[in-house]
Amino acid sequence: MSSSFHVGEQWVQTRAGVREKAEQIGNRMIRPFMSEQHREFFAQLPALLVAAVDSEGQPHASVLCGAPGFAWSPHAALLSIEARPQVDDPIAPLLHPRAAVGLLGLEWPTRRRNRMNGRIVESDERGFSVAVAQSFGNCPKYIQARNWQATPRLPGLMLEGDSLDQQWLTLVTKADTLFIASQSSDPQGGGVDISHRGGPAGFIEIGGDGRLWMPDYSGNRLFNTLGNLLREPRCGLLMIDFSSGDLLHLQAHAEVVWPEQYAALGVTPPPGAERMLALTPGRWMLRRSRLPLAFALPQFSPFLPKAGV
Repeated sequence: MSSSFHVGEQWVQTRAGVREKAEQIGNRMIRPFMSEQHREFFAQLPALLVAAVDSEGQPHASVLCGAPGFAWSPHAALLSIEARPQVDDPIAPLLHPRAAVGLLGLEWPTRRRNRMNGRIVESDERGFSVAVAQSFGNCPKYIQARNWQATPRLPGLMLEGDSLDQQWLTLVTKADTLFIASQSSDPQGGGVDISHRGGPAGFIEIGGDGRLWMPDYSGNRLFNTLGNLLREPRCGLLMIDFSSGDLLHLQAHAEVVWPEQYAALGVTPPPGAERMLALTPGRWMLRRSRLPLAFALPQFSPFLPKAGV
């Protein structure tokens, strides 16, 4: 029987003891087309998270913005996006016909999110269109609700470098939200994906080993991201400064760390962590004042784990 998941996802599902349940969920919710509800959902959004992969196989994550309606679905198997990244955006040269992409729509005030992965079939100076390979919804766990309004911003400097840098450490250590781009070239179920990760402010810590340590909480049990990282540990991180509109694009190498490894590595997991993700930082770009949206203070998710629980 064919599966909705590639071998990396299946391995993590088996390791977590949810293989059969995950297959049942996948067969029910992962579709090669968008439902009418999802088509309407994307057309309401002011921003769309995007993942793409460069010629060396390195995933990158970014965000595209426009007036609601800039993303729309002419029919259930296609999503059109009337927006192009700025020239210094790491995904700018990657959105070409036949390129695999991962898309994530997030309705910030309501915590709703839907994902769509596929390939670009058309691209021009106005935008691009993506043929649906996988479309499915995600639960609202760990998303911080934020009201937004469009705001013009004068783009600031673009800074870049390699490895840990003080210029972006404060953004990371205060963050409550991260987006991670990953990919698998597996012939069965492979592709590009972008996923949301959220937690209490400061849920990402800088370890003594120079890696970023992030808890992996209980989610939809499909393990799309971890399954991808098992097959291809390179990933692309996007972090947003919701006050200034700064965008941090960070390449990283990921290792999934299971509880039985904690003692040897000297790891003390935070409350609620089922496992940890250790991210070795690589090349980075910090693009100042780029997100043309202003956000109110967050309403933290009621699902966030609490100390001592």
